[in-house]
Amino acid sequence: MVRLGNAIVSICRFNTGGQLVVCCLICGFGQNVYAQDTATGNSEAKAVYAASQTADRVSSVKSDVAESQSARQKKKGFVTIATIGASPLTVSADTEPQRVVEHVISYWRGLFARVLPDRPDLIVVPEACDRPRGLSSEKTNEYYSVRKDQVRDFFAQVARENRCYIVYSAKRAMGDGTWRNSSVLIDRKGNVAGIYNKNHPTIGEIDQRILCGKDAPVIECDFGRVAMAICFDLNFDKLRLKYVKAKPDLIVFSSMYHGGLMQQYWAYSCRCHFVGAIAGRDKPSQIRNPLGNVIASNTNYFDFAVATVNLDCELVHLDGNWNRLRAMKAKYGPKVKISDPGLLGSVLIASEHETIDIDTMIEEFELERLDDYMARSLAHRLKPGNMEP
Repeated sequence: MVRLGNAIVSICRFNTGGQLVVCCLICGFGQNVYAQDTATGNSEAKAVYAASQTADRVSSVKSDVAESQSARQKKKGFVTIATIGASPLTVSADTEPQRVVEHVISYWRGLFARVLPDRPDLIVVPEACDRPRGLSSEKTNEYYSVRKDQVRDFFAQVARENRCYIVYSAKRAMGDGTWRNSSVLIDRKGNVAGIYNKNHPTIGEIDQRILCGKDAPVIECDFGRVAMAICFDLNFDKLRLKYVKAKPDLIVFSSMYHGGLMQQYWAYSCRCHFVGAIAGRDKPSQIRNPLGNVIASNTNYFDFAVATVNLDCELVHLDGNWNRLRAMKAKYGPKVKISDPGLLGSVLIASEHETIDIDTMIEEFELERLDDYMARSLAHRLKPGNMEP
């Protein structure tokens, strides 16, 4: 029953004989209306069915208003990520450059088709994703001179048609004749949302006129804040510490090498999710949570992985938080997840509530975040009388 102005509308809908029946009683205007069998095209039935839809919308709006008054809208939450760890395409050494471009585009069209049915919000690909095997250095340079932005534009088309973000990681020519090893983040409209230039190319890359990037942008997406790293970058603390300070929600890692324990360390130290796309099925392409734990991985059978992760999360230490965590769980039940990896002393808490984010829960129960606890521990250590002479 819904009030529309001075009217009270009572609506019921049920199926009979495979047809939709709508009963609508309108009181307050001195009218009683009964309509039936919307499938027959009866104009009276259509009018009442439209009234029922209006009533539903009014009820929904009322619910939304009440909900917005009781809790603020969440800014981030679940996001579906696909990582593709395909090996580079191999072509014949005598293939004409434009034909190579066409082969590369066709190859990636097939790879995207494997993950698009899951409707990902973000697709990540390996470093140098459009550099084929089988060509000499001279032929590869000819290919790049013809390729220009053709492959990137294809990636942008896929992003636009499927309303998702895609990372295009490739060697880019600059106007001054130098090169960059870059990851280009393309948004849901097919536009470039941001570009990261590899800060730490290998010596071999630098000798081939791939210059070192100097910036570490954190790119604002509609699902959260994204940072990027490429291959050899993972070995250098200077870049990692920039991201520790910047606090992204997700680090995207396109690479030829896996990095081993460094992936887990980057995820945990930066307090964020981490997705790696590594060329070759023999090296795992994985999605990790802020504890560094693997959420999803490719296998020896499939060179891709897709997972839905919750970016509305925070790390807290157990010290001082035991009772507060219990109280939070008691109130919110399945709407809050507490993940304990064991041995670490830190846990990951994530809000699965429709409107109440994890920051609000933390404030409500006065939980202390992991970084705040570590900072307080260091400050306490330096207080007078707490340090040995």
